Amino acid sequence: MDSKQDTIRVLGVDPGLNVTGYGVIDMRGRDLQIVEAGVVRGGARGDISKRVGRLYDGLEDVIKQHAPQLMALEELYSHYQRPRTAILMGHARGVICLAAAKAEIPVYHYASTQVKRMLTGNGRASKKQMQLSVAHEFGLPAPPDPPDVADALAIAMCHCFFSRQTSVA
Repeated sequence: MDSKQDTIRVLGVDPGLNVTGYGVIDMRGRDLQIVEAGVVRGGARGDISKRVGRLYDGLEDVIKQHAPQLMALEELYSHYQRPRTAILMGHARGVICLAAAKAEIPVYHYASTQVKRMLTGNGRASKKQMQLSVAHEFGLPAPPDPPDVADALAIAMCHCFFSRQTSVA
């Protein structure tokens, strides 16, 4: 599979209002290659509308620059002890889905436990375990940092592994 048509470009996103991790990978058959990975910062404080605006602008830039064919996005989860975190993450996910919709990119959603289980065999793997697993899978000399980047790459990888099993591009 050497032609451009055989390559599927996946944008993995680990949503957060303060920091959103992203990872762009190319899937050619069984081979995965990192194109770019990083973070988009919404900011830790300030007006929510400005924060989500920065997040949208950053994701829009990533999408324009790398032209992914699809997005893999972590599902919303909440801890009953921290409902505010889930609400803020919901704002981030909404803006991320809007950026994908505007670019006409389909979005596939994955639970964090599903991503962790697929990569490490443990649905409750730690951030460090995820970073090490991603580094191992891609043959990186060091784990991706911050952990949001490793999580985004892991989400993209999860989609690739899942699509191989179910023939979903």
